Amino acid sequence: MAKVQTDRRKFMKYSSLGILGLVLGGGIVFSPYPLSAETRLRPPGAVTEEDFLALCIKCGQCLQVCPYHAIELSDIVKGHGVGTPYIDATQRGCYACSAVPCVLACPSGALEHTCEKPEDIHMGIAVLEFPDTCLAMSNTPVPQGFNIKMHSFTENVTNVTQLELDLLEKLDSFEGKQCTLCADMCPIPEPLSAIAMIYDSAGGNKPEIYDGCIGCGVCQEVCPTQTPSIVIKPRESYESVYQS
Repeated sequence: MAKVQTDRRKFMKYSSLGILGLVLGGGIVFSPYPLSAETRLRPPGAVTEEDFLALCIKCGQCLQVCPYHAIELSDIVKGHGVGTPYIDATQRGCYACSAVPCVLACPSGALEHTCEKPEDIHMGIAVLEFPDTCLAMSNTPVPQGFNIKMHSFTENVTNVTQLELDLLEKLDSFEGKQCTLCADMCPIPEPLSAIAMIYDSAGGNKPEIYDGCIGCGVCQEVCPTQTPSIVIKPRESYESVYQS
Protein backbone atom coordinates (compact mmCIF):
# COMPACT_ATOMS: atom_id res chain seq x y z
CA MET A 1 0.00 0.00 0.00
CA ALA A 2 2.85 2.40 0.86
CA LYS A 3 4.40 1.78 -2.57
CA VAL A 4 1.08 2.57 -4.30
CA GLN A 5 0.76 5.87 -2.38
CA THR A 6 4.36 6.79 -3.24
CA ASP A 7 3.79 6.07 -6.94
CA ARG A 8 0.60 8.10 -6.85
CA ARG A 9 2.41 11.07 -5.31
CA LYS A 10 5.13 10.85 -7.97
CA PHE A 11 2.51 10.66 -10.70
CA MET A 12 0.72 13.75 -9.39
CA LYS A 13 4.00 15.64 -8.99
CA TYR A 14 5.32 15.01 -12.48
CA SER A 15 1.92 15.35 -14.12
CA SER A 16 1.57 18.79 -12.52
CA LEU A 17 5.05 19.80 -13.66
CA GLY A 18 4.26 18.65 -17.18
CA ILE A 19 1.06 20.66 -17.31
CA LEU A 20 2.87 23.69 -15.90
CA GLY A 21 5.54 23.35 -18.57
CA LEU A 22 2.95 23.19 -21.32
CA VAL A 23 1.15 26.25 -20.01
CA LEU A 24 4.41 28.17 -19.64
CA GLY A 25 5.33 27.19 -23.18
CA GLY A 26 2.07 28.66 -24.36
CA GLY A 27 2.91 31.88 -22.58
CA ILE A 28 -0.22 32.32 -20.50
CA VAL A 29 0.87 31.77 -16.90
CA PHE A 30 0.73 34.93 -14.81
CA SER A 31 -0.34 36.93 -17.86
CA PRO A 32 -3.16 39.37 -17.09
CA TYR A 33 -4.14 39.45 -20.78
CA PRO A 34 -4.18 35.83 -21.98
CA LEU A 35 -6.80 36.43 -24.64
CA SER A 36 -6.50 40.15 -25.36
CA ALA A 37 -5.56 41.37 -28.82
CA GLU A 38 -2.24 43.14 -29.32
CA THR A 39 -2.24 46.78 -30.35
CA ARG A 40 1.52 47.04 -30.69
CA LEU A 41 3.35 48.57 -33.60
CA ARG A 42 4.47 45.72 -35.84
CA PRO A 43 7.55 45.80 -38.12
CA PRO A 44 7.27 46.89 -41.78
CA GLY A 45 5.26 44.62 -44.04
CA ALA A 46 3.23 43.02 -41.23
CA VAL A 47 0.06 41.38 -42.50
CA THR A 48 -3.23 41.77 -40.63
CA GLU A 49 -2.87 41.11 -36.91
CA GLU A 50 -4.80 37.84 -37.02
CA ASP A 51 -2.72 36.51 -39.90
CA PHE A 52 0.46 37.89 -38.37
CA LEU A 53 -0.05 35.90 -35.17
CA ALA A 54 -0.82 32.78 -37.19
CA LEU A 55 2.17 33.11 -39.52
CA CYS A 56 4.92 34.46 -37.27
CA ILE A 57 7.22 31.62 -36.15
CA LYS A 58 8.95 33.83 -33.55
CA CYS A 59 12.38 33.20 -35.04
CA GLY A 60 13.73 36.69 -34.32
CA GLN A 61 15.35 37.03 -37.74
CA CYS A 62 13.81 40.48 -38.25
CA LEU A 63 15.26 41.63 -34.93
CA GLN A 64 18.75 40.40 -35.80
CA VAL A 65 19.01 42.29 -39.10
CA CYS A 66 17.58 45.64 -37.92
CA PRO A 67 20.51 48.13 -38.02
CA TYR A 68 18.78 50.47 -35.56
CA HIS A 69 17.84 47.82 -32.97
CA ALA A 70 14.23 48.97 -33.27
CA ILE A 71 12.56 45.55 -33.07
CA GLU A 72 11.81 43.76 -29.80
CA LEU A 73 10.11 40.48 -28.99
CA SER A 74 6.94 40.41 -26.91
CA ASP A 75 7.40 38.81 -23.49
CA ILE A 76 5.13 36.92 -21.12
CA VAL A 77 3.66 40.07 -19.54
CA LYS A 78 1.08 39.99 -22.32
CA GLY A 79 0.24 36.39 -23.05
CA HIS A 80 -1.24 37.01 -26.49
CA GLY A 81 1.53 36.93 -29.09
CA VAL A 82 4.47 36.03 -26.85
CA GLY A 83 7.70 35.98 -28.85
CA THR A 84 6.33 38.02 -31.75
CA PRO A 85 8.21 41.13 -32.92
CA TYR A 86 7.04 44.67 -32.27
CA ILE A 87 8.42 48.21 -32.12
CA ASP A 88 8.21 50.46 -29.07
CA ALA A 89 8.35 53.86 -30.77
CA THR A 90 8.93 55.69 -27.50
CA GLN A 91 12.28 53.89 -27.30
CA ARG A 92 13.26 53.48 -30.96
CA GLY A 93 11.25 54.02 -34.12
CA CYS A 94 11.70 52.31 -37.48
CA TYR A 95 14.08 54.22 -39.74
CA ALA A 96 12.57 52.86 -42.95
CA CYS A 97 15.72 51.24 -44.35
CA SER A 98 15.86 51.42 -48.13
CA ALA A 99 16.07 47.63 -48.59
CA VAL A 100 13.65 46.86 -45.71
CA PRO A 101 15.94 44.08 -44.36
CA CYS A 102 13.49 42.89 -41.71
CA VAL A 103 11.03 41.93 -44.45
CA LEU A 104 13.73 40.16 -46.47
CA ALA A 105 14.71 38.17 -43.37
CA CYS A 106 11.19 36.96 -42.58
CA PRO A 107 10.85 33.30 -43.65
CA SER A 108 7.16 32.81 -42.91
CA GLY A 109 5.25 35.56 -44.70
CA ALA A 110 4.28 37.35 -41.48
CA LEU A 111 6.14 40.31 -43.00
CA GLU A 112 4.91 40.50 -46.56
CA HIS A 113 7.66 40.50 -49.18
CA THR A 114 5.72 42.89 -51.41
CA CYS A 115 6.99 45.56 -49.00
CA GLU A 116 10.23 46.34 -50.84
CA LYS A 117 10.92 50.03 -50.12
CA PRO A 118 10.06 52.69 -47.52
CA GLU A 119 7.07 53.94 -49.51
CA ASP A 120 5.51 50.45 -49.28
CA ILE A 121 5.52 50.53 -45.47
CA HIS A 122 2.18 51.10 -43.73
CA MET A 123 2.59 50.51 -39.99
CA GLY A 124 0.20 53.13 -38.65
CA ILE A 125 -0.32 56.89 -38.63
CA ALA A 126 1.12 59.75 -36.57
CA VAL A 127 -1.22 61.87 -34.44
CA LEU A 128 -0.46 65.02 -32.43
CA GLU A 129 -2.02 63.50 -29.34
CA PHE A 130 -0.95 66.17 -26.84
CA PRO A 131 -0.71 69.55 -28.61
CA ASP A 132 -0.60 71.43 -25.30
CA THR A 133 2.85 69.97 -24.56
CA CYS A 134 4.30 70.41 -28.06
CA LEU A 135 7.46 72.57 -27.84
CA ALA A 136 7.09 73.77 -31.42
CA MET A 137 3.62 75.15 -30.76
CA SER A 138 4.77 77.01 -27.64
CA ASN A 139 7.98 78.28 -29.27
CA THR A 140 10.05 76.53 -26.61
CA PRO A 141 13.62 75.66 -27.66
CA VAL A 142 14.75 72.04 -27.55
CA PRO A 143 16.21 71.62 -24.03
CA GLN A 144 19.83 70.75 -23.33
CA GLY A 145 20.33 67.05 -22.66
CA PHE A 146 17.02 66.07 -24.25
CA ASN A 147 18.81 63.26 -26.08
CA ILE A 148 19.93 61.40 -22.95
CA LYS A 149 17.32 58.69 -23.60
CA MET A 150 18.76 57.93 -27.03
CA HIS A 151 22.32 57.96 -25.69
CA SER A 152 21.31 55.52 -22.94
CA PHE A 153 19.61 53.28 -25.49
CA THR A 154 22.77 53.11 -27.58
CA GLU A 155 25.00 52.53 -24.57
CA ASN A 156 22.95 49.43 -23.73
CA VAL A 157 23.43 47.97 -27.21
CA THR A 158 26.47 45.72 -27.62
CA ASN A 159 26.81 46.07 -31.39
CA VAL A 160 26.12 49.75 -32.09
CA THR A 161 26.06 50.52 -35.81
CA GLN A 162 27.47 53.56 -37.58
CA LEU A 163 23.93 54.44 -38.58
CA GLU A 164 23.01 54.78 -34.91
CA LEU A 165 26.08 56.91 -34.16
CA ASP A 166 25.22 59.21 -37.07
CA LEU A 167 21.67 59.43 -35.76
CA LEU A 168 22.88 60.50 -32.31
CA GLU A 169 25.12 63.19 -33.79
CA LYS A 170 22.25 64.59 -35.83
CA LEU A 171 19.89 64.60 -32.85
CA ASP A 172 22.40 66.38 -30.62
CA SER A 173 22.57 69.23 -33.14
CA PHE A 174 18.97 70.24 -32.30
CA GLU A 175 19.71 71.28 -28.70
CA GLY A 176 18.75 74.88 -27.99
CA LYS A 177 17.04 75.37 -31.36
CA GLN A 178 13.42 75.81 -32.35
CA CYS A 179 11.86 72.34 -32.22
CA THR A 180 11.29 70.79 -35.62
CA LEU A 181 12.44 67.30 -34.62
CA CYS A 182 9.38 65.34 -35.71
CA ALA A 183 9.50 66.81 -39.22
CA ASP A 184 13.26 67.00 -39.71
CA MET A 185 13.94 63.46 -38.47
CA CYS A 186 11.28 61.80 -40.62
CA PRO A 187 13.26 59.04 -42.38
CA ILE A 188 11.25 58.45 -45.53
CA PRO A 189 12.68 59.64 -48.90
CA GLU A 190 10.04 62.39 -49.29
CA PRO A 191 9.38 63.52 -45.71
CA LEU A 192 7.22 66.49 -46.76
CA SER A 193 4.66 63.99 -48.03
CA ALA A 194 4.30 62.75 -44.45
CA ILE A 195 4.80 65.69 -42.07
CA ALA A 196 5.56 69.41 -42.11
CA MET A 197 5.72 72.29 -39.64
CA ILE A 198 2.87 74.71 -40.28
CA TYR A 199 2.46 78.17 -38.73
CA ASP A 200 -0.07 78.09 -35.92
CA SER A 201 -2.39 80.99 -35.09
CA ALA A 202 -1.00 81.03 -31.54
CA GLY A 203 2.39 82.04 -32.92
CA GLY A 204 4.20 78.71 -32.92
CA ASN A 205 4.59 75.96 -35.47
CA LYS A 206 2.36 72.91 -35.51
CA PRO A 207 3.31 69.51 -36.99
CA GLU A 208 0.80 68.60 -39.67
CA ILE A 209 0.42 64.99 -40.84
CA TYR A 210 -0.18 64.01 -44.47
CA ASP A 211 -1.14 60.81 -46.23
CA GLY A 212 2.51 59.95 -46.94
CA CYS A 213 3.04 59.09 -43.26
CA ILE A 214 4.00 55.41 -42.91
CA GLY A 215 3.67 55.21 -39.12
CA CYS A 216 7.36 54.47 -38.57
CA GLY A 217 7.38 55.98 -35.08
CA VAL A 218 10.52 58.10 -35.43
CA CYS A 219 8.58 61.28 -34.63
CA GLN A 220 7.39 59.67 -31.39
CA GLU A 221 10.91 58.53 -30.50
CA VAL A 222 12.60 61.91 -31.01
CA CYS A 223 9.86 64.08 -29.48
CA PRO A 224 11.67 65.86 -26.61
CA THR A 225 8.70 66.11 -24.23
CA GLN A 226 8.55 63.72 -21.26
CA THR A 227 5.48 62.04 -22.72
CA PRO A 228 5.72 62.28 -26.52
CA SER A 229 3.35 64.92 -27.86
CA ILE A 230 3.11 63.06 -31.14
CA VAL A 231 2.38 59.33 -31.18
CA ILE A 232 1.70 56.53 -33.63
CA LYS A 233 -1.65 54.80 -33.88
CA PRO A 234 -0.70 51.25 -34.94
CA ARG A 235 -2.46 49.80 -38.00
CA GLU A 236 -4.48 52.96 -38.50
CA SER A 237 -4.41 54.80 -41.83
CA TYR A 238 -4.52 58.48 -42.79
CA GLU A 239 -8.06 57.98 -44.03
CA SER A 240 -9.29 56.27 -40.86
CA VAL A 241 -7.86 58.97 -38.57
CA TYR A 242 -8.06 62.21 -40.54
CA GLN A 243 -10.86 61.64 -43.02
CA SER A 244 -13.34 59.57 -41.06
